[in-house]
Amino acid sequence: MKCSILFLCFVATTAFSMPALANCFGGPAMETCSDNNGNNYTVNRFGNTTTVQGNNARTGSSWSETANTYGNTTYINGRAANGASWNENVTDYGNGNHAISGVNSNGQSFSHNCTAYGCN
Repeated sequence: MKCSILFLCFVATTAFSMPALANCFGGPAMETCSDNNGNNYTVNRFGNTTTVQGNNARTGSSWSETANTYGNTTYINGRAANGASWNENVTDYGNGNHAISGVNSNGQSFSHNCTAYGCN
């Protein structure tokens, strides 16, 4: 679950119109990935912490994020390519139900409740 949340956050923060399909090499503790948008990134996992550090070879931009999971909640803090900070909290209630809240890299807060059928 942590990896899929991080990858979704990564895709959301890169602001590309087409989906990024990643090719990754490595194992459960560390992966090196590249995608069809020119992004290269590393994913490191240790215990309840996952970090992602990436860059775009074409633009020179870079970003990072760290996720810590405690119980059913994952706390994600990141730095966007423009240097702005953002954060997101995801609480999993089971059966496809979860709540997402945080502050995006523009300083705007957000909050969504999700079910197996989608988010509001």
